[in-house]
Amino acid sequence: MKNQNQNTDWQKVSEIELIYKSKVKSADRPYITSSRDAYRILVDSWDPGKIEFFEQFKVLLLNQSNRVLGIYELSSGGIAGTVVDMRLLFAAALKAAAVGIIITHNHPSGKTVPSEADRNMTRKIHEAGKLLDIPLLDHIIVTPETYYSFADEGAL
Repeated sequence: MKNQNQNTDWQKVSEIELIYKSKVKSADRPYITSSRDAYRILVDSWDPGKIEFFEQFKVLLLNQSNRVLGIYELSSGGIAGTVVDMRLLFAAALKAAAVGIIITHNHPSGKTVPSEADRNMTRKIHEAGKLLDIPLLDHIIVTPETYYSFADEGAL
């Protein structure tokens, strides 16, 4: 009897499956060559009713050719901030087999100057990306009219 129970223990373990399904052919995916390209794609994906209302944090997932695999909305928060869970951020990047990421969030105030919290979070994600071999290519703060690029400003 004891042997029978031991043989079925594996059935009590959850199955984990990693799948990335794309409905877009590689050649049809947007190509990122600059922070300007990334900003255009990101601001077009933002809900106009939310970009000046509350903060959201998103991740642009890129393949080896800097083509966009997808945009993952990681969190939505309040007027002055949102929580960024790095485990969820890199889980999405790993699941999509991304080889590079661009992180982004909006400032409802319309100001693009990064806060100290923005800088600290960027450093932390940059270091984690190095460990996982998924480089952080940029952190872009977006507003409906303009943006701030950490990479362009040498702050990455």
